[in-house]
Amino acid sequence: MAAPRYPRPSKAELAAAADRLLPDVVASGLDVLFVGINPGLWSAATGWHFARPGNRFWPALHRGGFTPRQLHPSEQHELPGYGLGITNMVARASARADELTPAELVAGAEILAGKVARYRPRWVAVVGVTAYRIGFARPKAAFGPQPESLAGARLWVLPNPSGLNAHFTPESLGAAFGELHTAATPS
Repeated sequence: MAAPRYPRPSKAELAAAADRLLPDVVASGLDVLFVGINPGLWSAATGWHFARPGNRFWPALHRGGFTPRQLHPSEQHELPGYGLGITNMVARASARADELTPAELVAGAEILAGKVARYRPRWVAVVGVTAYRIGFARPKAAFGPQPESLAGARLWVLPNPSGLNAHFTPESLGAAFGELHTAATPS
């Protein structure tokens, strides 16, 4: 059976999506809350996180062992059933993450701390080391587990799954997500 086809947002729909907010996919007591940098225009236009074709979040989530099959962004509502959720450091949509200011990332980290205190996930995984370094004032942070916690949750930094991040292949992204999966899976 072929995968369903979804209409591509038009240029006008993408332009209209600038600064739009995308609702979180969140529930109390998640195993892992994934934190994107901010929604892209494609995600804001469709209402689905990590929706742009070429974004490797959904394949990495599956390759890392979090989901039994690769979900389509339109299936994001299924994530809490797997103990997973998605939010963003900065809520507003933009064409590129580099359009965000350091002040927005710092403010976003503070808002994220409040969400984590409210929903109490066990792990918080920020997908983007540069956003993490700026937002949390950790200029030397590396990928993987972080020494500090956030509102009682363990912190992990993952590579940005954007197709623009050519430093990571689909396989290496899957392996990075797999390391988190191993750490976050209760024994």
